[in-house]
Amino acid sequence: MALDATLHAALRREAQTLEGIDEQVYHDFERDPCEPIIGLGPREAQVGIFGRDPGRQEVKWGEPFIGAGGQKVREGLYRALHGEPMPDFEASREIGRHFFWANTVPYKPQGNKAWSMAVKKRFQPLIARLLIEAWQGRELVTLGREAFLWFAINQPREVRQELEAFWKRDDRFSASHETLLADGEGHEATFRLHPLPHPSPLNQTWFKRFPNLLAARLESLGIS
Repeated sequence: MALDATLHAALRREAQTLEGIDEQVYHDFERDPCEPIIGLGPREAQVGIFGRDPGRQEVKWGEPFIGAGGQKVREGLYRALHGEPMPDFEASREIGRHFFWANTVPYKPQGNKAWSMAVKKRFQPLIARLLIEAWQGRELVTLGREAFLWFAINQPREVRQELEAFWKRDDRFSASHETLLADGEGHEATFRLHPLPHPSPLNQTWFKRFPNLLAARLESLGIS
């Protein structure tokens, strides 16, 4: 599915004045640093995947969640749908076309550090609009703390506190949370968030447990 032209132009405008984009990596792969990396997917996709921001491999391929961490997600999706290990990289790309993908900020930051809260707030209305208008699904698997707590941005204090408290729960990776999201222009929708840890190999606490946690999530969402 193509990105709405107005939203695409708005994202590019923001990127033109955004400091901290890893322009060297975009240059290495002859990619436009103002072009947002968004997976989209079918508008009617039942489940969406929401993460922090793209990395080096995402810039190379122009697709989100295609690097080491993203491959863990795609492997889980493939196993859920086909009941067997994912055979190769091309299969990982193909499986992604059945789901909706987005990030808090669709540009790779320098040093793979998370974008600042100021940058996330700057892009929040555009990403909220993307989730609300470009996708009909409302079941969203969030990857890591940054992605889950993105839903607290521009929210009333009590909603922020509720989300922060949820993230501290021991059962946060099996429980779900309903959150009303608005884009600041009168459009809103309630999303059911299904948080998981970030699948990065650097996340030693949760990396080995991630496949089983993802499998349980997907089973609960009827992905099989």
